[in-house]
Parts: sequence; C-alpha cells; structure tokens
Amino acid sequence: MTDGHKDYRKITQSIKSGMKEIHARVPETMKGFSALAAGATKDGALDRKTKELIALAIGVATHCDGCIGFHVKELVSLGVTEEEIAETLAMTVYMGGGPSLMYAADAWTAYEQFKEG
Repeated sequence: MTDGHKDYRKITQSIKSGMKEIHARVPETMKGFSALAAGATKDGALDRKTKELIALAIGVATHCDGCIGFHVKELVSLGVTEEEIAETLAMTVYMGGGPSLMYAADAWTAYEQFKEG
C-alpha cells in the first residue's frame, strides 16, 4: 500500500503471476478466456476505450481490485482523461450507492498510480 492506499501496480503484478500458474495448468481454458476478451474489447459500435470504461464500472460495482487495476492500466494506455474516469465513476456510484463509492475512490487511486508510470 502507498500512503494508506492499495498499490494497484502490485495488485495487478501479483494477479498476473497467479494467472500464469493457472495458464500452465489449464491452457485451453485460458486460451478461451483470452479469445473472449479479444472479441469483447475490439472496436465495433463501441470503441475500445468505451468498453474499458464499462469494464471499470463493473469492476467497481463488483468490488474487484484486480478488475480495477487491469482496466485502469489499460485505460491509461488508451489515453483516458480524468474527466472520462470521473464521469464513469460517478455513474457507478449513482447505480451502486455507498459500496460503489468506496471502490470508486480506490479506482481513482489506481488511475493516479498508473498515470504516474
């Protein structure tokens, strides 16, 4: 944790290690998951950034630290703005109430951490 907050860079790195172990044991399942992810996130009627914002909102609503970390990291690489993150988090809080607000605050922390590099 940094400054009393979760360190999303460490969280995502730790999860990546676990995912490698799972991949080694069930490669067909992980190949299927990767294909699902690639199909769902490619540009279509919605662009990739919009889809990642939706994924972030779902991660916040379901209280998934790993989802927050991975999707914020991807959003930063896609050039997300502070306003886009803030409005996505506002909609998540609106739809999910207090528990979503707690994880929205964590998502903002993740954004600031990944933005720093």
